[in-house]
Amino acid sequence: MKKKIIVTGSSKGIGLAIAKTLLGEGHQVIITSRKKYDFSELKKIFHKNVNFLNGDFSKPKDAQKMIGKGIKILKGLDVLICNVGESKSSPPNKENFSEWKKMFNQNFFTATNAIEASKKKIIESKGSIICISSICGNELIKGAPITYSTSKAALNFYLKSLSHYLSFLGVKINVISPGNIFFHGSVWDKKMKKNKKATKELIRKTVPLNKFGTVNDITSMVSYLVSNKSEFITGSNFVIDGGQTIKI
Repeated sequence: MKKKIIVTGSSKGIGLAIAKTLLGEGHQVIITSRKKYDFSELKKIFHKNVNFLNGDFSKPKDAQKMIGKGIKILKGLDVLICNVGESKSSPPNKENFSEWKKMFNQNFFTATNAIEASKKKIIESKGSIICISSICGNELIKGAPITYSTSKAALNFYLKSLSHYLSFLGVKINVISPGNIFFHGSVWDKKMKKNKKATKELIRKTVPLNKFGTVNDITSMVSYLVSNKSEFITGSNFVIDGGQTIKI
């Protein structure tokens, strides 16, 4: 069954890969970007009519406006995918208010604002919400910014709690927690260019499968959760990290 979908933060990286995959499966998808992005290049990628919306999901009014426009264009809404996020922040034990605010704006409020704006339509369609989080929100990952990790932990708890209440209304909410995902322009792409040997050694020591994940690892899970094959799944957190957080 083809769905009407909005993907937040989908002009590049994991978000763009998600949008491409879902479009390829025949779903109706709206791509969004915070910046005044030139979507002309993206339009060349897609050989079909794709709608693009600009706005900042960390701002409630922007979120309401974009979701409203998206629902009008799609004539409804079945799936909301929250992908907006940012990991670059102050190193552990160097936190300050500015960084706390930035991390919560980009990793927590971008999701809550989008969900609040779309909740009514999602309930009407008995649809689903999928959020891209991080293994940093599940447990301590040494070296990861505490501000970032805490904002993702807050996101995870919010989604798990909300999934309970909305499940009684037929809505499914799930989380995907990626580990080290490599793609062009990613943090890991930059680290590999800066010091390939040290980065490979870090992966060898911390990831049992001894490799990076790819955007396909994430999009495959999104595709499954969007499909009718996942009708009995809600409140789950799917960890995709090559075994990095396996507990023995």
